[in-house]
Amino acid sequence: MTLLRALLLLLILSLLSGCGYNAIQQKDEDVKAAWSEVLNQYQRRADLVPNLVNTVKGYAQQEQEVLIKVTEARASVGKLNMTPEVLNDPALLSKFQAAQSELSGALSRLLVVTENYPQLKSDALFQNLQSQLEGTENRITVARNRFVQSVQGYNTFVRSFPQNITAKMFGYHVKPNFSVENEKAISTAPTVSFDKPATPPAPTPPPPAPVQH
Repeated sequence: MTLLRALLLLLILSLLSGCGYNAIQQKDEDVKAAWSEVLNQYQRRADLVPNLVNTVKGYAQQEQEVLIKVTEARASVGKLNMTPEVLNDPALLSKFQAAQSELSGALSRLLVVTENYPQLKSDALFQNLQSQLEGTENRITVARNRFVQSVQGYNTFVRSFPQNITAKMFGYHVKPNFSVENEKAISTAPTVSFDKPATPPAPTPPPPAPVQH
């Protein structure tokens, strides 16, 4: 009887493996790992915000509206409870993406403001924060790309025959993914620059009108 059960178990395992069960597990874990890296890099950016705000405030305290927007956007990101269920809920993923986009926009507006404060731009702490923020934005882009690719690979696999039968049997469904209006937004990191744009050359004056005699 024990031998028969062992043989049946081996048969079931063989059938599951042949129907893609093991591969589904691996791809599911790949998606979770990629998502963890996305969260890590976004958290790294959020951790930079308080120091960045305080440094700017020391030189540009009058820019309260911009500073408040950054602080509020950062707080909104911190309120999100990013449980593993996010990977299976399009609404939660969309909410997460919207909050991160709001913080990105607030940071962009803050960086524009800093152009008006040369002393701030030459501050050593500020320059260090610039470097860290630029590196973090690049890491976010890489992490997002890996997550997008992992989800695409997983979704394609669980929708293909015969894995789709196995996935349905064990409750594995298509996962939501990042959505962007411009596909380049997930493959190109935003520019983080504190340098003033070059002043465009003055237009060439038109030639003098001919003198009428």
